[in-house]
Amino acid sequence: MLVNTKEILLDAQKNKYAVPAFSVYNLEITQAALHVAEREQHPLILAVGERYFSTLNIEGFSSLIRTFAHNTSVPVALHLDHAYKKESILRAIRNGFSSVMFDGSSHPFDENVRLTKEMTEISHLAGISIEAEIGSLARGAFSDEEEGSGALTDPLLAAEFVKETNVDFLAAAIGTVHGLYVSKPHINLELLEQIKSKVDIPLVLHGGSDTPEEIIRKVIERGICKININTDVSVQAMTFLKNAMKAGTYLHLSNLMEDMQEVMETCMTDMVRICKGNN
Repeated sequence: MLVNTKEILLDAQKNKYAVPAFSVYNLEITQAALHVAEREQHPLILAVGERYFSTLNIEGFSSLIRTFAHNTSVPVALHLDHAYKKESILRAIRNGFSSVMFDGSSHPFDENVRLTKEMTEISHLAGISIEAEIGSLARGAFSDEEEGSGALTDPLLAAEFVKETNVDFLAAAIGTVHGLYVSKPHINLELLEQIKSKVDIPLVLHGGSDTPEEIIRKVIERGICKININTDVSVQAMTFLKNAMKAGTYLHLSNLMEDMQEVMETCMTDMVRICKGNN
């Protein structure tokens, strides 16, 4: 069933688990995520990044996702990830997205507040929820995200930001990166606890890929309700494709894509089971 993202995350916050937000940009990765959610009977967020709008027919793709989601037995949300443009948010609203993320983290604080507040008003008028970001993740290896400053979230500014903008969930920068880590990760769990003590809305962890399982479990215990995953799935699929091309055993694309989907499902299943926590 397709639901508002806020509905999913409020339940996750109440029951102390997390919901994976898998980046999707083709049929196979979308089917993989939905198959795993059904098997594991766990809520799911399908995230479409603004950066994919140039290569996707978003009207057709969102229609496909909504059709799939309506036929699932678990709550599913369709989320616009890292939108920098107002027109992208409007486009997502017109195409039935459950939520949007406006990323104003590159702007000075006051400008981020002003722009995010405007996007919140638009989203709430349309009946969908909105995510925003304070702080900024650096870009690691094998990521297709834009480069960020790596600035960590200030708990006091986070509280002020949420109060001023009325966003529904907040991405907190605590030391993760987009992509794979190029050095040993230093995730600031104490900072997360401080943010949690100041902010009462669901918290989001960007940069879930390559983050050690024990850290993922600890951030969930400390209030993270949504975990974004992109690169881990991409790396698994690309590794499979490289090995398949080298072996030369596939004669038809359909067989190759079917097996690649199974590989992605294995990777996604691991993350979903971690996100379940003790539930």
